[in-house]
Amino acid sequence: MIEYGSILIFFGASAAVAALLLGLTMLLGPKRPNPVKAQPFECGRAPLSLPGGRFPVKFYIMAMLFIVLDVELVFLFPWAVVFKQVGVVGFVSMLLFLFVVALGYLYAWRKGALEWE
Repeated sequence: MIEYGSILIFFGASAAVAALLLGLTMLLGPKRPNPVKAQPFECGRAPLSLPGGRFPVKFYIMAMLFIVLDVELVFLFPWAVVFKQVGVVGFVSMLLFLFVVALGYLYAWRKGALEWE
């Protein structure tokens, strides 16, 4: 456990610096509330309308599909690095993995998850 001592010291020092900076900001910062300062703004301009409504479900579906395909690449890269060592069994298992991912992609395509309207 002694190897983790330096990591714990680093985390402790980081937390102390963050607490110190936040504390100094609260102590030394100006405290003059103003109704103009409390208004919402967009890039220095008055907003056209207050934020409201919801994101369409398509946004979340697209994000989840991106994460799935991104995780696939995370598994594909180490496999490519040790391709010669894993042999035929590793090749067949990766083909099976890619087949399952491709089936999921085709399913999402047929269900219309990739259509952005």
